[in-house]
Amino acid sequence: MRRRLGWRQVDLARAADCSQTMVSLVERGHLARVPLPVMRRMVAALDATLFIEVRWRAGALERLIDEDHATLVARVAELLRRHGWQVEFEVTYSEYGERGAYDLLAFHQETGIVLVVEVKTDLASAERTFRKLDEKVRLATTVARKRFGWRITSVAKMIVMPEASTLRRRVERHAALFDRVLPARGTAIRRWLAQPTGGRDGLWFLSASGGTTRIRGRGGRERVRRPKSPPASGQAAA
Repeated sequence: MRRRLGWRQVDLARAADCSQTMVSLVERGHLARVPLPVMRRMVAALDATLFIEVRWRAGALERLIDEDHATLVARVAELLRRHGWQVEFEVTYSEYGERGAYDLLAFHQETGIVLVVEVKTDLASAERTFRKLDEKVRLATTVARKRFGWRITSVAKMIVMPEASTLRRRVERHAALFDRVLPARGTAIRRWLAQPTGGRDGLWFLSASGGTTRIRGRGGRERVRRPKSPPASGQAAA
């Protein structure tokens, strides 16, 4: 890649603020010997992007996250339907050059409220999450009318996350932003879903099935056996 772009080793080393030896190691495939920050600087100097894929013994992490996402989406849909909401999954849209898909788009026929639901099993960027959510809320009335013929009176929005201490800490780091954009929380959200009046925006930490989600504490699929207690003094082992 360096050669295709017309770079010399010494030029790339200077641009990445590293030694020429490091550049040579990368070219020869000895990546384990190159610190990750150095590798990132090399890639950035070439105007490229470095992707790192994490894999479990059970397969790709992305697939496992997708499974948890689907489980939580189904859980939210179940709760909405119990309270009389009409629920549509993975509603795609393309309006005014903006494209995407709603995890869930729900409609309460008695009140005419449409609810935009985003399910997040990770929070890489709060700002990016809210920008995309704002887009979906702006387009919700148009999309719902065109796709389903719903007669909308107001739009509400909700982000749902699995009940996990790591996600709670990430939200806390952006507490001012979340409190302003999504002020409602668990109990208030449940009450509103049962008897919705007007728009209600909230953040809901929800377990996938009344317990913990599969993401929490997953450390592999092997069974862990409790070690046997040693035999009492003077007693022969079986």
